[in-house]
Amino acid sequence: MKQFGTIFKFELNNYLKNKIFVGVTVFLVAAIAVVMFFPKFADSFTGGDSDSEGETEVSGMLLLSVKDAEFGSFIEPQFREAFAGYEVCLTEDGLEDVKKKVTSGDAECAFVIDGPTSYTYYVNNLSLYDRNAEIADSVLRNAYSLNAMVSGGMSADEAAGVLAVEISHDTESLGKDQLQNFFYTYIMIFALYLVILLYGQMIATNVATEKSSRAMELLITSAKPVSMMFGKVLASCLAGFLQLLAVFGSAILFYNINQQQWEGNKIIASIFDMPLELLVYMLIFFVLGFFIYAFMFGAIGSTASKVEDINTSVMPVTLLFVAGFIIVMMAMSNGTVDSLLMRICSYVPFVSPMAMFTRIAMSTVPVYEIVLSIGVLILSVAAVGVVSAKIYRAGVLLYGTKPKFGSLFRAMKKA
Repeated sequence: MKQFGTIFKFELNNYLKNKIFVGVTVFLVAAIAVVMFFPKFADSFTGGDSDSEGETEVSGMLLLSVKDAEFGSFIEPQFREAFAGYEVCLTEDGLEDVKKKVTSGDAECAFVIDGPTSYTYYVNNLSLYDRNAEIADSVLRNAYSLNAMVSGGMSADEAAGVLAVEISHDTESLGKDQLQNFFYTYIMIFALYLVILLYGQMIATNVATEKSSRAMELLITSAKPVSMMFGKVLASCLAGFLQLLAVFGSAILFYNINQQQWEGNKIIASIFDMPLELLVYMLIFFVLGFFIYAFMFGAIGSTASKVEDINTSVMPVTLLFVAGFIIVMMAMSNGTVDSLLMRICSYVPFVSPMAMFTRIAMSTVPVYEIVLSIGVLILSVAAVGVVSAKIYRAGVLLYGTKPKFGSLFRAMKKA
């Protein structure tokens, strides 16, 4: 236990004194501060125009050209109501003049209406998120229906009342709300992805560096390989969590300071409104997922003959993790978190930290499935840790050439 404590303190101290580690942490905290304080900065530059509450800001001129003057007078008020963000101007200009005003920037866009059911929408640069044509479709559809009902004998007021009827509904989820839980689930999965790849690579590189400098031979003779492997992995795990604590802690602090500015943003609110139960599950799966991959990266680092070989050596483990990440992200995007593939992945220890947590967050999972998944994961972490320690000790004997499975297995038996 004393050997483990010494190794753990030494490795943790190396992480905390590493300039890159400190620099990345400071950069992430600063980036989060900029994002979370941005609304307040924006308000200070715009003068915080709260006096115009209830008024819609006009973004530009919208030209409305209608061949039938009577129909134009009829639909102009409806266009003004539907396009409240524009200054709607009914024009008698010809088509070429309308186009020139749009291309020159005098008008933001234009609708040239040929009849009750046909029009052409003109805009200089069509935005990816431009929904003006959809809105115009709705306006003209309502206008056409209103005319049809009036022609059928209804009064204009009765027809308008029929079209303006409001449907009220309530939605009550008896299980989980996938949309509400999507964002913090995504953040957890992506954070696990980054931490495992970053710290896994660091562990493998550190082990390979010790081996190439022959320092590992001295370490093996003075400490048990299990103590060395577990000390390295736990130190990297704690360093990673301290970094994440600084990042997420600062995000929570900055959000609380600027909570008033973020009011109304459901996405941000959902991220900082994670239930305590989910937070506990996140920590459990995060820690276990980190451990199982950290042990694997450490073992692979001990088999590399040179530090330059690390990227090639860790590729199989990296691809395994990335494949699991892609499966989970696709299931989240498609809303199929309870598919057969995701259920199977919930018990595969190399994918279950992401798959099972996603299912817990975005669907209803029986307790026995959660317990079984965590149990399998704990046993797998212990088994992979012991095997990794044996590979670590055997790796001392393998210098010069890239080890094959047979030679590695024989060295493990001797160890």
